[in-house]
Amino acid sequence: MADRFDCLRLENQLCFPLYAASREIIRRYKPLLDEIELTYTQYIAMLVIWEHRTISVKDMGARLYLDSGTLTPVLKKLEQKGLIVRRRDSGDERILNITVTDKGMALRDKAVNVPERMACSVKLTPEEAVSLCTILHKLLSDAE
Repeated sequence: MADRFDCLRLENQLCFPLYAASREIIRRYKPLLDEIELTYTQYIAMLVIWEHRTISVKDMGARLYLDSGTLTPVLKKLEQKGLIVRRRDSGDERILNITVTDKGMALRDKAVNVPERMACSVKLTPEEAVSLCTILHKLLSDAE
């Protein structure tokens, strides 16, 4: 007979393996990102910036599931490194746009092998990785 408190067992929580796996993946990224002098949060911000070249802070935050309070210090650091420029939109002063610099684009060449190196560090088949990614995006779509 099941105990009514079984729902509170750690192994029955969806949140815990997601949390632990996220920490482990970020830990594995660290040595790779140290090579290109980025933190994990800076790296995911640069992924969005490389893709769009220019993007508003609001749109970037939506893509990364981060609020502006978290994103602002990351963007300031990236700007101090000369990888991006932050500018107010000429048509609407309330909008802050982020644009990648030439130095930021050059960093992309150094970062291009990071995804493959990460893929080699996890024990998932390519099919399992695609399935996991699909499931996680499904979970995230509920957050939008």
